[in-house]
Amino acid sequence: MKKRVGILTAGGDCPGLNATIRGAAKAMYQRMGNEVEIVGVRNGFAGLITGDYMEMDEPDFSNLLTRGGTILGTQRTPFKMMTVVEADGVDKVDRMVTNYKSMGLDALLCLGGNGTHKTAHLLSEQGLNIVGLPKTIDNDIWGTDVTFGFHTAVDIATEVIDRIHTTASSHHRVMVIELMGNKAGWLTLYSGIAGGADIILIPEMPYRIENVIEAIEKRNENGKSFSIIAVAEGCYDMDEAKMKRKEWMAKRVECGCVHISERLAGELETRTGFETRVVVPGHMQRGGTPSAYDRLLATEFGTYAAQLVENDQYGVTVALKNNLVVSNPLSEVAGKTKLVTEDCDLINVARRMGISLG
Repeated sequence: MKKRVGILTAGGDCPGLNATIRGAAKAMYQRMGNEVEIVGVRNGFAGLITGDYMEMDEPDFSNLLTRGGTILGTQRTPFKMMTVVEADGVDKVDRMVTNYKSMGLDALLCLGGNGTHKTAHLLSEQGLNIVGLPKTIDNDIWGTDVTFGFHTAVDIATEVIDRIHTTASSHHRVMVIELMGNKAGWLTLYSGIAGGADIILIPEMPYRIENVIEAIEKRNENGKSFSIIAVAEGCYDMDEAKMKRKEWMAKRVECGCVHISERLAGELETRTGFETRVVVPGHMQRGGTPSAYDRLLATEFGTYAAQLVENDQYGVTVALKNNLVVSNPLSEVAGKTKLVTEDCDLINVARRMGISLG
C-alpha cells in the first residue's frame, strides 16, 4: 500500500537539517520504491496550519548533504500559542489536523527542537502518525545523547575562541565571548573546554562576580596577562537566580545591559581595571555546512526515521543512546529539557583543569 509522507522543519535552523531530509527521503525511496510519495511542508508548523506544501520527487533530494539551512524553510510557531485562538480566529490544532488529512498524508516527519517535539506530541495525541527527529545546536533534547547540528556549532564556537586568543594575548585583554544557549550550557561547555577558555559560565550554574574576578586576578598574578571567558547567552548571576526571569530581564533593561556579555564586561572592567572586550558570534554558530560528524548523524537519524515509517511505528522520536540509534516515545520527551548537571563528566573535566565555573 502506497504511503504519502510529509516532512517539515520547525524552529531555528541548524546545520544538518537538509542532510536529515536527504537521508530520510533516500532511504524511503530505497526501501519502498514507487510505494512512497513525499510532500514537503513549507515553513514548519506554520505551513501545516495554512496548508502550504509542495510535491517532491527523488531528484529534489540530491546535493543536500553539505547544504546548510533547510530547503523547506522554517518558522518559529511557539507551542504555548498552539492551543490559543488569536485575533484571526484560527484554531491552529484543528487546522493542522485538517490539512494533514487534506494533503493525504499517512505520516509526518517533524524535524526540530524542544518546542517542535511538544507540538509533534500534541499532533500525535490527535491521532496523527508522527515521527520526530531531534535537531538543535543546544543539545538539550531529553533522551538523546546528541542532536544533529550541535557538533557543527561546537566546531564553529571553538574556532571563535581559538581566534580570540591571539588578539586577547596581544592586547592583554579580558575577552568575553557570548555563545548561544538560552537555558542549556552544553555548547558553551564543550567549546569552552575545546577552545581553552579560562572561565566558563553556563545557565545551569549561576555565577558570583567575585569568583570570576578572583580567577582573572589569579591568572594575572601567575603571569597571564589575558583571560578568555566563554559565557552562554542565558547565563545569570546568583542575585538574579533569586528572581523570576521576567524580573531580572526587566532590571537589565533598566541598566541598559540586556546581554549578559555586555553586563559582565562592564562590571569586570570597572572592578578590575583590565581592558575588556565582547565578542558575539551569534547566528554564525548555526549557519553553514554541517560537519562530517553531523552529516553522518543526520544520515543515521534520517534513515532510521524511514525505517519507522516503513514499519508503521509512530508517536516516537529518533535518538542516539550509547552509540545506538533508537526511538523514544514522544510522551517521554515532550516538555523535558536535558540540562548540564554539576556532576556531569565535562564539568568534572573543567574543574580538574582549573577552569573557573564562576
